[in-house]
Amino acid sequence: MRKLPLIFLVIVIMSCSREKINTRVSGAVFGTTYSIIYDSEKDFQKSFDSLFDVINRSLSTYLTDSDISRINRNEAVTVDEHFKKVLEASTIIFRNTKGAFDPTIGAVVNAWDFGPEGRIESLDSLKIARLMTSVGLDKVHISKEMVIKPSETYLDFNAIAKGYAVDVIGEFLEGEAIENYLVEIGGEILSRGINVEKLAAWKVGIDRPNFDGSQSIFSTLNLENAAMATSGTYRKFKTDSSGNRYAHIIDTETGYPAKSSILSVSVITETCMMADGYATALQAMEIEKIKDFLNNHPELKVMIIYEGDKNQFETLTFNDFPNK
Repeated sequence: MRKLPLIFLVIVIMSCSREKINTRVSGAVFGTTYSIIYDSEKDFQKSFDSLFDVINRSLSTYLTDSDISRINRNEAVTVDEHFKKVLEASTIIFRNTKGAFDPTIGAVVNAWDFGPEGRIESLDSLKIARLMTSVGLDKVHISKEMVIKPSETYLDFNAIAKGYAVDVIGEFLEGEAIENYLVEIGGEILSRGINVEKLAAWKVGIDRPNFDGSQSIFSTLNLENAAMATSGTYRKFKTDSSGNRYAHIIDTETGYPAKSSILSVSVITETCMMADGYATALQAMEIEKIKDFLNNHPELKVMIIYEGDKNQFETLTFNDFPNK
């Protein structure tokens, strides 16, 4: 008889509980796609779209009336907090990587015209040399809410802005007291908590570097309360007359496309903005230089996929990058 109340209580609790279901929101933004999964029944689609719009109007070089486009035309612009945060983070990565990450390389990237044809055309070395005189994030700073830079310097935050937008969405969700979520924009990812539907850590994938444009998963891993960003050269590259591939990543020292066996770099760290920026920076380095750099930056967990001597995929991992 003593067990009956306990049994009754268990039945009541079970009958009152219900299966957890995530809300999923997806769409197109920043020239790519996004997917947001979170533990709540509320629909935040309009809030997400509003945040994306604000970030675009601040940081998108594809909008002619954005703040960054106006700054690149040397117009007087009072910058917002989004711009300030991205410039500050970019400056930190620029200094730590000794210029391997440099958002002022944009004019040189544009000059190389990485378009759909994917062919290296002759580009006057004198023009490259002239453009390179405007490169250097150390020439850019903010004074009285305005950007001060050389007139020829062209800012482009596309290598870090997606990661920053992921963080902004994460901050919004946490402001709504949501502790379990996964935010992904164009392959840049931030996770918090767990997947409540599966009562397990969030599982994410790393793309196989397929040169034919097809998509498949190279490996999967559990991403627990962390951010991951991947930079790859296998979808956007040029070839010369000898068939050599050149990445769309421009060497910030020479102004020429980087020739490298590295196909993709995935970085896991605390924020997606920093992961995004460092992934781009490491992509521009040689493997030995990456090894030396990561010895001094244990906060960055990294996996590199590169092309081996027999044209097969090989990997290197650093700082306890999760195997699965």
